[in-house]
Amino acid sequence: MEYSKAMTQKQLFARYAQDLKPGRLEWIGLRPARKQAMQVVDAAQALAGLGLEGDHRCCKTPGSARQVTLISSEFIDLIEIYTGIKQIDPSSLRRNLVISGINLNALRHQLFSIGGAVFEATALCHPCVRMDQALGKGGAASMLGYGGLCARILRSGRLQLGDPLIPLGVEAGALS
Repeated sequence: MEYSKAMTQKQLFARYAQDLKPGRLEWIGLRPARKQAMQVVDAAQALAGLGLEGDHRCCKTPGSARQVTLISSEFIDLIEIYTGIKQIDPSSLRRNLVISGINLNALRHQLFSIGGAVFEATALCHPCVRMDQALGKGGAASMLGYGGLCARILRSGRLQLGDPLIPLGVEAGALS
């Protein structure tokens, strides 16, 4: 039986994801409008098929594969090393959620929960040219491979700082 490239990637990542320990939600940021400052909050409502309530992407493109963006605190540490910036404010990276304690790249194509919400990691979140403005020349290059993940929301729920990120795998049964 021949599988598509996407199917093979899902299977490969599922093999590794089953051994991941939970991560932890450390930071939440919402962008009320394009190019506006991030609003840092302690909790947010994830809306299935839409995004985070209060974020400009939430209702902008329903069903999008980029409803929420995540980055790990460990990736931020590496970006600090590569840029020479001692402490990067997560707001400058324009991601919605900062997670610690888990390799986000291993979650690609996988389901996971944070608080009461269930997400599907859809793709790597590549840096844009705005990262050169935020971090200085070479900022986008310093983030290559460390920009985090994009995800869609499969089940609505509340998430708050300190909630665990729990890998669920790829099976649809993980939603029940």
